[in-house]
Amino acid sequence: MGLGLIGSIIVGGLAGWIASIIMKANTGIIVNIILGIVGAFVLNLILNLLGFYAENALVPQLIVGLLGACLLIWGYRQMNK
Repeated sequence: MGLGLIGSIIVGGLAGWIASIIMKANTGIIVNIILGIVGAFVLNLILNLLGFYAENALVPQLIVGLLGACLLIWGYRQMNK
């Protein structure tokens, strides 16, 4: 059983919030949540294209979302320098 759409959004938002703490981002909570959701989606897509699949459970999806959000926060900083 998967997380579903609402569960995925919540996990992505949580990942964005944690990533903002790790990256010491001052982008605002809404941007952090959006970056977490988009980061989780993008990194899952990239991993799927490469043949890797994150298990559809809380912890693997949180890790993928966290990594994706950190990458997007880094990219966001690079664009706004």
